Amino acid sequence: MSLPPIFYHYFRLPLPYTQTLALQERLHQLQLLQRRDGLHKDILLLLQHRPVYTAGRRQNEPTIRDERTRLTSIGADFLTTTRGGELTYHGPGQIVGYPLLDLSRYSPTMGARDYVCRMQKTLELHLKEAHAITPIPSGHTGVFLDATTKIASIGVQVRHRLTSHGFSMNITREPISWFDRIVACGLEGVNAGSVETAKDKEANVEDEIEGLVSRFGRLYEREMVRIGPEEGGEIGEAIANMEDEGLRAGAWPISPTR
Repeated sequence: MSLPPIFYHYFRLPLPYTQTLALQERLHQLQLLQRRDGLHKDILLLLQHRPVYTAGRRQNEPTIRDERTRLTSIGADFLTTTRGGELTYHGPGQIVGYPLLDLSRYSPTMGARDYVCRMQKTLELHLKEAHAITPIPSGHTGVFLDATTKIASIGVQVRHRLTSHGFSMNITREPISWFDRIVACGLEGVNAGSVETAKDKEANVEDEIEGLVSRFGRLYEREMVRIGPEEGGEIGEAIANMEDEGLRAGAWPISPTR
């Protein structure tokens, strides 16, 4: 029996993190409700965020209080999330992917390790095929250009065999000065890289979407189908509301000087 398609949407304007987190939660609840009848959709949200630092679920408020104060003072948002991993950054110039998949659709049910492994291979394959960039093997989760340069991060959550959160990959130079303000993912001595810095030529987030979607479908063995506000129903309404959030939010803070 063939698997149903994954429906994907790319938001062209950078989105506020809190509202995007709420969108994931709304879609997660909708999947739970509709799964009983087998009517739920698997979804991949692709976007850029407005500048935001996020902490993982294992970091508590006393340990990050000073960081919250310091980083919000330069214009970024700061939130604690339920994903795995430690402190990281999201912002313009970086593709963020939130797959909302039902792992029980695979036979046997896909485990979290396999799910993350396929995600990492998707990002590595995209860099190789789209940009002739060959990442190095690493003992850390994420994608590394060399031992001290990380270009992509992964932090996921799986509840009731339904996934949320996901991956991020730096495309332009824009995120790098924001990353320079933190020890990202708790990795001392590791700096952020990007497609632009690796190739020393301009890159554009929107140009990456089609190829990344295709490779995601290849690694997860699924057809990828574009979905938008015109879809109607709760999913289309949720996408339309998030598009409006991006418009209402207006300009975002510029990257801090190094």
